[in-house]
Amino acid sequence: MKAAIFHGAHTPLSIEDVEIADPIGHEVRMRTVASGVCHSDLHFVDGFYPFPTPAILGHEAAGIVEAVGPHVTEFKPGDHVIACLSIFCGHCSYCLTGRTHLCNARPERDSQTPAKLTWKGAPVNQFVGLSAYAEQMLVHENGLVKVHDNMPLDRAALIGCGVTTGVGAVLNTARVEPGATVAVFGAGGVGLAAIQGARIAGAGMIIAVDVFAHKLAQAQELGATHAVDASKDDPVKAIRRLTGGGVEYAFEAIGLKKAAEQAFECIRPGGTATIIGMIPVGQKIELEGSTFLREKRIQGCTMGSNRFKIDMPKYVDFYQRGLLRLDEMISKRGRLGDVNEAFRAMKAGEVARTVLMFDA
Repeated sequence: MKAAIFHGAHTPLSIEDVEIADPIGHEVRMRTVASGVCHSDLHFVDGFYPFPTPAILGHEAAGIVEAVGPHVTEFKPGDHVIACLSIFCGHCSYCLTGRTHLCNARPERDSQTPAKLTWKGAPVNQFVGLSAYAEQMLVHENGLVKVHDNMPLDRAALIGCGVTTGVGAVLNTARVEPGATVAVFGAGGVGLAAIQGARIAGAGMIIAVDVFAHKLAQAQELGATHAVDASKDDPVKAIRRLTGGGVEYAFEAIGLKKAAEQAFECIRPGGTATIIGMIPVGQKIELEGSTFLREKRIQGCTMGSNRFKIDMPKYVDFYQRGLLRLDEMISKRGRLGDVNEAFRAMKAGEVARTVLMFDA
């Protein structure tokens, strides 16, 4: 099969022929139909997070089951599925208390078993148990969820990460109430999903913050009631003016130290800031200590605190009912060979999401 190989930070991915193993145990081999190009992958390409090479990146995908291992009972060939990086074991303390997204014993092949992926006769590292920039994927069944055949798989791919992360941060992590005031820093794929999550939750005021006018316009199309251009205005002061003192909930969806600090600064007493973005390893955020006396809170978020086998079908239903707008979030569609261009366009702020299509 063809796959995009990651050779190291600051190096373009190359399209290569890679061998994929047959499924064993609880594994499922799926044909990749669509894979979103997510900012999380760019963090590794840009060297902000380390990952051993060679590897196949990609983690936001949907496709069709081709073969299953002997212990798989949930899936069969022909099933349409969404993959999720929140692969869970089902028996650790996190899984047994309903927090499968924090599982600390995710199932993997042992070192005595042949590698899932090989290139030129040597093993290739699988990224977060998925490796979606490839024509096929070999995934544990606890990393997949079945969806209806009438769900378009390019839009379903977005649910695999960006939508689940953004919508879930609002509905599951922060639990925004109807009528609440919300600010979202960053109007990329995850930020737009958070804005839609706030709209679905019934938030009364949703303020989008970004430095690109076209992204702010799209944010307002998808549910933001107000927009703040951070290239022209101090977003904290602007949010305080709009709300008379600050929002109840703020979300950072970029992965920037400054934006995380601003998200905390713009909440009112008793408010909560949720950091969704991947702040680079080693960076620290600085907060005014005395403000904690006003019961202001800051918290992290992993993949929207998801229970993806429940949440993802629900998000599909939201889409099919017109509550969750995914069509507008796909800025471009491309082929596997366009992956490096997709990263460039993302860094330039030109797109919300590029989706790579694998069907002829």
